[in-house]
Amino acid sequence: MNKNFISAFTYLLLFLSLQFKSFGQNEAFDLQNGWKQLKTVEKEIIYPQFQNKDYSILDFGAQAIENYNNSEAFRKTIETCSKNGGGRVIVPKGKFLTGPIHLENNVNLHLEEGSEILFSTNPDDYYPLVHTSFEGLELMNYSPLIYAFNKKNIAVTGKGVLNGQADKNNWWPWKGSNSENIDFGYKVGGPSQQDESNLPQLMLMAENNTPVDERVFGKNHYLRPNFIEPFECENILIQGIKIINAPFWIIHPVKSKNITIDGVHIESHGPNNDGCDPEYSKNVLIKNCIFNTGDDCIAIKAGRDSEGRRIAIKSENIIVRDCKMIDGHGGVVIGSEMSAGVSNVFVVNCIMDSPNLDRAIRIKTNTKRGGTVDGLYVRNLKVGKVKESVLRINMNYSVYGNQTGNFIPEVKNIYLQNITVEDGGKYAIYADGLEKSKIKNVVLNNVKIKKVKEPFSITHIENLKITNSKINNQKIEHY
Repeated sequence: MNKNFISAFTYLLLFLSLQFKSFGQNEAFDLQNGWKQLKTVEKEIIYPQFQNKDYSILDFGAQAIENYNNSEAFRKTIETCSKNGGGRVIVPKGKFLTGPIHLENNVNLHLEEGSEILFSTNPDDYYPLVHTSFEGLELMNYSPLIYAFNKKNIAVTGKGVLNGQADKNNWWPWKGSNSENIDFGYKVGGPSQQDESNLPQLMLMAENNTPVDERVFGKNHYLRPNFIEPFECENILIQGIKIINAPFWIIHPVKSKNITIDGVHIESHGPNNDGCDPEYSKNVLIKNCIFNTGDDCIAIKAGRDSEGRRIAIKSENIIVRDCKMIDGHGGVVIGSEMSAGVSNVFVVNCIMDSPNLDRAIRIKTNTKRGGTVDGLYVRNLKVGKVKESVLRINMNYSVYGNQTGNFIPEVKNIYLQNITVEDGGKYAIYADGLEKSKIKNVVLNNVKIKKVKEPFSITHIENLKITNSKINNQKIEHY
């Protein structure tokens, strides 16, 4: 064995012993008990129920003709279906252009195989403005492409395609910047969400607790609409469909509960194209999905800064199971908008693999966000390749300038079991805690990382336990 490697490994063990406070007898810390909640959580999730009645959009005037706007046909079909007690609104084979679609109680928007809904790229079609959310801040803005407000028993199902038609000519340039690898179409001096009267103005309004109905944006403010947004809804199913070319966040349940996302395939590499962002939401099951995105595959949210603290609704009881994550900033992420707190997140039997996937598991917050993350349970995870790290915890996350404040976040009770990694990138664990608030209680059990440049880059972590684990073919244990 290379002497330099022996020296480095010895130093690593010494580093671990000096950096991490050991578990004592009075520090009972059995995160395995957290798994007992998994079955209970899943049993609590209520699926929507629908009448066995079908309503075809063709019967209400829809036409699969290029440039023919079917907004009124969708509205009439959905309204009739709901008034008659509910059922399925059928989108048959063909391409149907429309503006935003608003779901009503007891309606299942069902896309038959070979169907495609093309959403208008004209911002004027997304009026009237609705009560929605942008990056954890509520406002009156363009309608999401598919929207429901205070509804029960709603669904989007089938084998068809939802096409947001966003690209470097539509929606994406409003980000106000391009990435290192992707041209989003932004030109210096062009419309940008970063202009003072746009996102910065919304942030200021939220800090000042301006009533939501006075936070009026829309035209000339360049804040892109979410794709699918159930807002204050219950009993939601999104199943089987493929979603492409999103303007912004893709599946975004807000203040909602009993949400099942099953077998959805997302392909969208635009800016802020998170695959799924449950926010202030409870009892969420995400299973059998494929995420190939321009941002986080799944990002669990709970409001930004003072807004999140005022609303004070945790995101909790969230299960991610049997999913595949390809490109993205992170596979399963918590934050950064998580000021109201996140608890009881379970990630089971997932595959993550791409040279363009930055991290497998990620938590991000800062002293402006605050909030508490308590209980992240990950097991049976197969990672092919990630670019930066297997586990990334950042309590000094920085975006949009100065992100420091007096709201000290907490991150605790993180459990990873039965993890195999072919190429972990730069670090197995990359953790940046705070001196005032150390990352607490992190357990790795049966974690095998074949290749990584450095095992750890860690500051301010307390109670790290590593058992039955190998990094770069070297056994590492710490109690």
